[in-house]
Amino acid sequence: MRGKATPTGARAVLATLGPGLAVAATGVGAGDLLAAMLAGAQFGFTLLWVVVIGAILKLTLNEGVARWQLATGTTLLEGWCRHLGRPFQVYFLFYLVVWSFIVAAGLMSACGVAAHALLPLLSIRGWAVLHSVAALGLVLAGRYGIFEQAMKLMVGLMVGTLLVSVVLVGPDLVGVVRGLAPMLPARSAPAALSLMGGVGGSVTILSYGYWIREKGWRGTEAQRSIRLDLGVGYLLTAAFAGMMLLLAGTVLAGGGRMPAGSAGLVACGDAIATAAAARLGTWMGAATRLTFMVGVWCAVFSSTLGVWQGIPYLFADYVGTLGRERSVMVDPRGWAYRAYLIYLAVPPMILLTLDRPIWVIQLYTVTGALFMPLLAGSLLWLNSRRALVGAQRNRALATPLLAGALLLFLVLALREVVDLWRG
Repeated sequence: MRGKATPTGARAVLATLGPGLAVAATGVGAGDLLAAMLAGAQFGFTLLWVVVIGAILKLTLNEGVARWQLATGTTLLEGWCRHLGRPFQVYFLFYLVVWSFIVAAGLMSACGVAAHALLPLLSIRGWAVLHSVAALGLVLAGRYGIFEQAMKLMVGLMVGTLLVSVVLVGPDLVGVVRGLAPMLPARSAPAALSLMGGVGGSVTILSYGYWIREKGWRGTEAQRSIRLDLGVGYLLTAAFAGMMLLLAGTVLAGGGRMPAGSAGLVACGDAIATAAAARLGTWMGAATRLTFMVGVWCAVFSSTLGVWQGIPYLFADYVGTLGRERSVMVDPRGWAYRAYLIYLAVPPMILLTLDRPIWVIQLYTVTGALFMPLLAGSLLWLNSRRALVGAQRNRALATPLLAGALLLFLVLALREVVDLWRG
């Protein structure tokens, strides 16, 4: 099948976009939320440039995943299984099962925290369970096209609501411009690393390969469309994380340590309401708080929906790769996909009984950080081999960016492990 040509015209472009928006919505979740809010509260706008660098590095990784697939006709997971050997296959299956369990619990917790802060009618645990079951039902009931439309809607809501919140709060525009100039205030390196690593997802990047198959994008003819799709997706990713930082930097900077759990979101929402009320009146302050909370909820639930829909492809592809010689579509109605979907949605609920939602979210951030050096290193090696990818091998720009990503994520993974051990 030939790849689709690059779309022309604004409406055609908007109709074509999809997998990149799904990546943006899935990658922007609890990790981005906490990292951006903490960075803004502690250092104001000075780390805004870090968001841009983080988005560029994640865009490079995702483009590498897509480029491998377009050049070889196989997913990157298939490439790993074929070229990295049996020990890697065993390691990856173990990692995927552990990562999925922890990340699913973290996303449930994040949904519970966001929903409780928005509407405290249920406990955090109750909201978490409800969101997991809702995501499970949506994935089981719908196909990729419905999922893509839902993610487009969620992206529009989360970016639109935060943009309105930023406008109503009114950050200092001079400070925003200065924040785009690279500089590290004293003791800001850990926050900068967390912010850079949190932008744009981790294992979920691999889901993009399955989503572009569902979209019908194959062959190198689709490369320009994919780059446009990813470019828009990561532009919105950077915009969301940047707006979270701007909001926290405007209303929380210099206010001390942010409370944990739903109390932190409530504190940020209340501070945003106060700032907007001071500028526009009490009624607008309350409306701004509600708008902000809706945006936060959209971010964490869209991330949950993306993981529930995208990660089962990995397990199903892994099972299928061991028993076949050529690449085929993964069937989302097959037993492997549905069994793993249920594994994501139900067993991790046991971690909710710990009543430590923020600790669970931090644990999921650590497990994601451990994956990123593997992704960067494998793309640096596999996509540099002409015998495997031909003319699609890494070029002058991709090679240093992938090498920089590998170094960054090695440092970040080490720091996350040390912090978890100490904390």
